[in-house]
Amino acid sequence: MPSIFAYQSSEVDWCESNFQHSELVAEFYNTFSNVPFFIIGPLMMFLMHPYAQKRSRWIYITCVLFMVIGLFSMYFHMTLSFLGQMLDEIAILWLLASSYCIWMPRCHFPTCLGKNRPRFTCLVLTITVVSTFLSFLKPVINAYALNSIAVHILYIVSQEYKKTNNKELRHLVKVSIVVWAFALTSWVSDRALCSFWQHIHFYYLHSIWHVLISITFPYGMVTMALVDAKYEMPGHTLKLRYWPRDTWPVGLPYVELSDDKAC
Repeated sequence: MPSIFAYQSSEVDWCESNFQHSELVAEFYNTFSNVPFFIIGPLMMFLMHPYAQKRSRWIYITCVLFMVIGLFSMYFHMTLSFLGQMLDEIAILWLLASSYCIWMPRCHFPTCLGKNRPRFTCLVLTITVVSTFLSFLKPVINAYALNSIAVHILYIVSQEYKKTNNKELRHLVKVSIVVWAFALTSWVSDRALCSFWQHIHFYYLHSIWHVLISITFPYGMVTMALVDAKYEMPGHTLKLRYWPRDTWPVGLPYVELSDDKAC
C-alpha cells in the first residue's frame, strides 16, 4: 500500500494530464488556479472587518478556512496524494460547518432546537467531527457529499430570496447561484466527460471550477450576512458595497454598517 504522502496515492485523478509541465507538479493548471483563494481571503477579512467586529469574530475563521482550502487544494493537485485529498475535503467540510454555525437563520433551525443558536452550533460541530472521521471510509464520495451540503445552503438562500423585496439581496442571490451553477457544471463535466475534453485537448474545467468557486465565496458570504442581519442585527442597517469601486461592473461585495438611531 503506498504512503498517504506519496504522489498519486489518491484514488481521485482529474482530467488534466499529469506531469506535463513539471516533474514536481502533477496537475499544473489545477494547482495554480488556487491562487485566487490567497487573494480573496485576506481581502474579505479586511473588507468585512467592521461587520465582524459587530456580528461575530468567528467570521475571520471562515476566511482563514477559505485560504486553507486553497493551500490544501494546491498541495493535493501538485501531488495527487491521499493526504492532500483528505486535507482539502476536510477543510471544505469545516468551512461549510462554520457558515452554518454563524449565519443559518434561526427560522431554519430543527424544531427540537427552537431558536437556541449555541445548542444548534454544538449540534453542527458534533456532526462535523463525526463526518470528519467518516470521510476516511469512502473518500471517493466525499466531494459529492460536500456539494450536497452546498446545495442545501443554496436552498436556504433561495427560500430567503422568496421572502425579501430587497433588490440588492435579490441581485446577490442571483449572482451567487449563477456563478455556483457554472462552477458545478465545470466540476461535473470534468469528472463525467473527461474522455471528450481530452479528445479536444481542453484540460482546464477543474481549474475553471477553482476560479469560479473562489468568486462564489465572497458573494455567498455577503448574501448570508444580509439574510442574517434581519434576524441577528435588527438595530443595524447593512449597506452593500463593492471593492474596489461601487461603479465598476465587476468587484468583490462587502457590507458597511450603520446604526438605526435618530440623531
